[in-house]
Amino acid sequence: MKSFMAKTGEIESEWCVIDATDQVLGRMATKIAMVLQGKHKPTYTPHVLTGDFVVVTNASKVKITGDKLDKRVVRWHSGYIGGLKEVVLRRYLEKHPDRVVKLAVRRMLPKTKLGRKMLSRLKIYAGSEHPHAAQNPVALEI
Repeated sequence: MKSFMAKTGEIESEWCVIDATDQVLGRMATKIAMVLQGKHKPTYTPHVLTGDFVVVTNASKVKITGDKLDKRVVRWHSGYIGGLKEVVLRRYLEKHPDRVVKLAVRRMLPKTKLGRKMLSRLKIYAGSEHPHAAQNPVALEI
């Protein structure tokens, strides 16, 4: 019996919608990362992009447990000397809720070219409206 290896042209991607209202951020991010990688399909192949597109709505209503809103710090660097920026997660979530979800998912994906391509299939919106109705996305329960 031979193992199945998917080829680039024969994979069909679907669209999924996830409502982030009252979803715990980390648990939701793991499910999204699994769908983006394609590990939920029997045709999963590690070196081929077999995952689906994911649309996340209501990212501003995501739930963060414990004291993480006030104790966790989001850091990034501008590239210049002394360019380290730090913001508490509560303020970052108020200003950029889509980036908080994207950051959580990005850190769970592979750190390769394929991982960056997987992340480009993730569409995040702070509100309940999204412009991807033409793709007929399927609601994904978490």
